[in-house]
Amino acid sequence: MLDEIQRRLLEEVADLHEVPEGAYNIRANGQMAARNTTANIDITTKEDGSGINIRIAPGTRHESVHIPVVLSQSGIKETVYNDFYIGEGSDVVIVAGCGIDNCGNQDSEHDGIHTFYVGKNAKVKYVEKHYGAGDGRGKRILNPGTKVYMEENSYMEMEMVQIKGVDSTVRDTKAELAEGAKLIVRERLMTHGSQTAVSDYEVKLNGEGASADVISRSVAKDESYQKFDSRIIGNAPCSGHTECDAIIMDKARILAVPQLEANDLDAALIHEAAIGKIAGEQIIKLMTLGLTEEEAEEQIVNGFLK
Repeated sequence: MLDEIQRRLLEEVADLHEVPEGAYNIRANGQMAARNTTANIDITTKEDGSGINIRIAPGTRHESVHIPVVLSQSGIKETVYNDFYIGEGSDVVIVAGCGIDNCGNQDSEHDGIHTFYVGKNAKVKYVEKHYGAGDGRGKRILNPGTKVYMEENSYMEMEMVQIKGVDSTVRDTKAELAEGAKLIVRERLMTHGSQTAVSDYEVKLNGEGASADVISRSVAKDESYQKFDSRIIGNAPCSGHTECDAIIMDKARILAVPQLEANDLDAALIHEAAIGKIAGEQIIKLMTLGLTEEEAEEQIVNGFLK
């Protein structure tokens, strides 16, 4: 059974107020806390115990898989390998995420390594949220790794969110797309205090008509540091776009490194990057409506990260 802290973390990272419908695997403090499979979605523990295999049958539609992780004990460090086999022609939603509540003096760390094998004509929405809480001196560390292999005419949308409380994160995402495959990535990120966040994306467009759109929106506050490194490689007639749009505040630092590599005459690739502070006139306009300067800043940041 999950305790109150674990339930609150579950709500933050997976929007779960109760046990979800459909397939799920809930991990708490290094152990499986609950699991359910369906006729079309099977979840099994890897033979070496290092993670789980999720197999989605071809043609599965309008079903979901939840695989959240919560840590409420200080000092836990784990690496988990989860592999997703998404059958041809399926249409599913996968919700992951990790929440850490660290009230102790030892660091707590979860590194989730996810590999997706997306079948032909399959459609996947993947949501990954990270959240940290607790008043302990121990750090909350999350280092997610994601590998995506997309077959012909498949589609994947990835929503990567980290808004609060994670002291250190390195997000490493690599994808390879076959003919006609399409990948959309939307990252939303906020750092504060002395937190650090590194996002590293590499997308290989290997098939004709493959396309990728990788966009990050971030806010860096206090003395935090962010690095956004996005590389799109066009190996065929394809289209790719990557964009970093960031707000910098206080004494924070941001490094944006958008990269393009064209290895085909008909690879159409675009990158954009913008880093700036909140405009003074925006603050003033909201203050005339009765908000304090701090409230005005918060409204602008929240709207930017939606």
